Amino acid sequence: MAQHVELGLDSFGDVTIGADGRPKPQDQVLRDVVEQGVFADSLGIDFIGLGEHHRPDFAISAPEIVLAAIAGQTRRIKLGTAVTVLSTDDPVRVFQRFSTLNAISGGRAEPILGRGSFTESYPLFGFDTAQYDQLFEERLDLFARLVKEDRVTWSGQTRSGLQDQRVYPPLGPEGMVTWVGVGGSPESVVRVVRHDLRLMLAIIGGDPRRFLPYVDLYKRATDQLGREQQPIGVHSPGHVAETDEAAVEQLWPHYSDMFGRLGRERGWPPVNRANFIDEVKRGSLYVGSPETVARKIAATVKDLGLSRFDMKYATGPMPHEQLMEGLRLYGEKVIPMVREILSKG
Repeated sequence: MAQHVELGLDSFGDVTIGADGRPKPQDQVLRDVVEQGVFADSLGIDFIGLGEHHRPDFAISAPEIVLAAIAGQTRRIKLGTAVTVLSTDDPVRVFQRFSTLNAISGGRAEPILGRGSFTESYPLFGFDTAQYDQLFEERLDLFARLVKEDRVTWSGQTRSGLQDQRVYPPLGPEGMVTWVGVGGSPESVVRVVRHDLRLMLAIIGGDPRRFLPYVDLYKRATDQLGREQQPIGVHSPGHVAETDEAAVEQLWPHYSDMFGRLGRERGWPPVNRANFIDEVKRGSLYVGSPETVARKIAATVKDLGLSRFDMKYATGPMPHEQLMEGLRLYGEKVIPMVREILSKG
């Protein structure tokens, strides 16, 4: 039987460069992201996820608002995040924003919850990184209950409790698909199973098959905890152009810009082209012609047994026009090729 997989996109709303070579204002970047989401829907792409950040190089701090703008101009594409930083938000308000998005979009909201790899939201909203684990554990527990229960009773140490509380707007009988983004710790995988949510693996480097132990752990944990196995997804960066060479040359300066900047912040070794090329050839950068990217996506889907693959199509300040062309090739060429490869087993 052919393996069914949804093929989607993710973006952090990277601040892009304009025709003059200068960074675009964030308001224009946000309008460009809406245009990209609407275009993705017209191409038949299954999902778009917008990541939450609070820093100058990423424009999206309130993804649900941008998703609502996309929802109003689309009919099919599923709308989610990549990720919502649940640790520094109130789970009741996050639920309300997504249940509202779910209502106005006709059931297309699919939040992806996570802790995020950036910590700017902690001082911004008055949280302590010393509570990093406790904040996420408690907030995820509450959100999972809000998604599944009509009335919620809950208590914890990081927010006030609830007693037989109904939260509005309620979800319809179909509920709302909810994922949890996991970067690769066994505890995080088991947590997803415990809350009976969907697992989204964030694989941004190295051979994707190194995540097989986490997929196996997920399956063992579902058996041990008596849960039904849910679909598993992967989020990885990529870029599509007409040829392998063009894709590499288009992405490299922007990849270097972004990872160089993050490296200086975090004390990473300098990014170099040789490592970049190695990730393109053997790692988790899905960069190349439609044929190259399709073969690589299909291999990852088969190796890990995925039901969703989301390509982070924006990395660094790549111009909007190049992003749009990459989306066109992804929708018109990559997705049909992936489906054809998978149909052959």
